[in-house]
Amino acid sequence: MESSGQRWVRAGRAAEVHAAGRLAVHLDGHAVALFAWDGRLYAVDNRCPHMGFPLDRGSVADGILTCHWHHARFDLAGGGTFDQFADDVRAYPVDVRDGDVYVDLSPRGDPAAHHRRRLRDGLERDIPLVIAKAALVLGGNGSATEAVRIGLEFGTRYRAAGWGQGLTILTCYANLLPYLDDADRPWALYQGLSAVARDTGGAAPRFVLAPLPDSAAGVDLLTDWFRRFVEVRDAEGAERCIVSAVRAGADAAALARMLFAAATDHRFIQIGHVLDFTNKAFEALDIAGWTHAETALAGLATAYATADRMEESNEWRHPVDLVAIVETAAQALPAALENRRRGQTDGPARAMDQSALVPVLLGDDPRAIANALLDALRDGMEPVEVAAAVAYAAALRIARFPQSNEFGDWDTALHTFTFANAVHQGLRRGGSTLLVRGVFDAAMSVYLDRFLNVPPARLPEADREAPRDLLAELAATLDRQQQAAAAARLVTTYLARGGDVDRLLAVLGRLLVREDRNFHTIQMIEAAVRQHAGLRGTPAGTHVLVAAVRYLAAHAPTVRAQGQTFEIARRLHRGERLFEEE
Repeated sequence: MESSGQRWVRAGRAAEVHAAGRLAVHLDGHAVALFAWDGRLYAVDNRCPHMGFPLDRGSVADGILTCHWHHARFDLAGGGTFDQFADDVRAYPVDVRDGDVYVDLSPRGDPAAHHRRRLRDGLERDIPLVIAKAALVLGGNGSATEAVRIGLEFGTRYRAAGWGQGLTILTCYANLLPYLDDADRPWALYQGLSAVARDTGGAAPRFVLAPLPDSAAGVDLLTDWFRRFVEVRDAEGAERCIVSAVRAGADAAALARMLFAAATDHRFIQIGHVLDFTNKAFEALDIAGWTHAETALAGLATAYATADRMEESNEWRHPVDLVAIVETAAQALPAALENRRRGQTDGPARAMDQSALVPVLLGDDPRAIANALLDALRDGMEPVEVAAAVAYAAALRIARFPQSNEFGDWDTALHTFTFANAVHQGLRRGGSTLLVRGVFDAAMSVYLDRFLNVPPARLPEADREAPRDLLAELAATLDRQQQAAAAARLVTTYLARGGDVDRLLAVLGRLLVREDRNFHTIQMIEAAVRQHAGLRGTPAGTHVLVAAVRYLAAHAPTVRAQGQTFEIARRLHRGERLFEEE
């Protein structure tokens, strides 16, 4: 029966419902539970919105319907829940006509809008299942960007310490989404959004400072002030400069120059995290929109002001003063870059090859490393190309990482690689001259990591005896602990056989999202995918993916509890009945 947008469907006899107290019916594909309470009839969706248990098996007292599986409670009349781990249950209008019960099944509301609201609920209360349900809807219908935007807004507003691991994980997964299979994209989105919820859980909110009032300071002067305030560890002064620059209309390139300058005024600050987080903040804004720049970038100021500086580190000072080497190189940088721009070299022009730099970068003479980088720049190599060579050298440290090392040293090599990747991506963004100093910082860190390749693990060769379905074998291999060498051999063999690289990247993404979140592993895979994009079809590209899978295999398997939560949400999304025996 259709009338005025309503769709009334006969559900049964009123007397039958009153006599039984409840009645489960199926109406045009809808499972509906009818209840009689206090002389009136009510109808709700018969699937508990938490995990699908039939609500007709629950109980009603004082107008509250309670599910008997996890004890979620609902207002019987309107369907609203008292327990945020569940959700509001759909309540249907009821009409009694000549003793027959009719239920209005007409659609109600916008499902995407509902799940955007529920995503915010899940972020506020750190409820993984609620976040997973929202990710399945928003990540499966082309709204992933909107979900990332919601996560960015929440993470920058509700963490007093500012930008942290949660937002970095969200951005890493957002960058990986295009490489993943359609079915895995909501899973990755769930992992990223859940990381934001966990990182903000229990934290005080963040209150962004107002910009300078009526200031005539331009972006260049604000940049000078920002660097000065970071130098003396004044977080509030530094933050106000960022906010003022955004309000003054500084574009993305100007803001990148501002922050990257301060990030490289000191050596390898906070073992690379500050520059990496800055790059990730820029990438998040590229995805979610630069209207969020003020809150996102302001949240970096405290990290800049409080970061450890390698000038204060013994290993950067003794037995070789690496700080002095980098500072000397930094003084020579302007002339080297000017020579490159004008095409002036000390000798005959020669074609530069990134691969020629790598053996030097992996060597044991830090002065030779710095000089080789300067020579490459003088001889015409673009800074972004030099940065890519350093990032590749950092990846080789991981590809050749022997399992005789302390397990925690995986992270030592990881910090160098992700920092080198951030420098590379930052230079691709705008070519900041001062950021080129970060190339030298990364190269010195590669030098310091040389002990992690003693003895070096061999780069694997293709295995002629490997099974036909190498990707399935790779997944099975990562079900066992400490299979770094075996996993690397499978990847090498797959690529040597001419396997589809895009399929391999999608599988690596799935193998990542199925594990419980590990910040460094997520950083590793995302940075490797970004570096591989410029090395496809080359031996270097294979080596980068070998590094990625070795790191992943070293940290797998986990308990995979987070994947179990997502699988519950996915089964509910498909309409499966979880409460029945398998």
